[in-house]
Amino acid sequence: MAGGRSHSKGGAASAGAVDRAASPPGAGARRVCVGAIAGAFGVRGEARLKPFTTDPRAIAAYGPVETEDGARRFDVTITRAVKGGLAAQLSGVPDREAAEALRGQRLYVPRAALPAEALEEEEYYHADLIGLLVEDLSGAPLGRVAAIWDFGAGDMLEIAPEPAAGQRAKSVYLPFTREAAPHVDLAGGKVIADPPDGLLHESAEDEARGEDEARGEAGGAAAPGETEDGA
Repeated sequence: MAGGRSHSKGGAASAGAVDRAASPPGAGARRVCVGAIAGAFGVRGEARLKPFTTDPRAIAAYGPVETEDGARRFDVTITRAVKGGLAAQLSGVPDREAAEALRGQRLYVPRAALPAEALEEEEYYHADLIGLLVEDLSGAPLGRVAAIWDFGAGDMLEIAPEPAAGQRAKSVYLPFTREAAPHVDLAGGKVIADPPDGLLHESAEDEARGEDEARGEAGGAAAPGETEDGA
């Protein structure tokens, strides 16, 4: 949910690092994904939770959680630590079968429930970053932040193009570091980026190569009823 330029932190993210789960911007009140239900635990109706917060127990610190579709809400009472996460009692989940039926559900809290004072310098919540316009140092638009990912080599901003603005067709992934994302302007709704050499050029070359291949395949296709030798 969050992180810093050089570290991750539950609930927030700063240039260079963020949490594991990308939280989609909600309509109206935004939400942040704080974890997921990994199935049932034991025989007393407990659920196994996989927290997406740096402090695993913080998943229960922001008030009731709700499913992605908003149809279910739960108060979370953590009962014990288990391998890979936590066991917890969820309100309204009376038995093992009910807990198992929730397997795979992601759990969200309102963005407003996350305390601003918990952020360290240059940290930002995922929900605050997603949707921001990304510009290069000259002010040219590169797209918008679509998601935040950690593929194992540090956190990345997925920058989705805006085709209507004549931008490339594919997303690119920008390292969330001070070097590659030197300025985040939440009030102005944008991130200033200094992409590594070749990042955008390689993306454009890949797209051009794909278009050339597609044209070649279309041009080489035989018309119905024809063979390759024209017979």
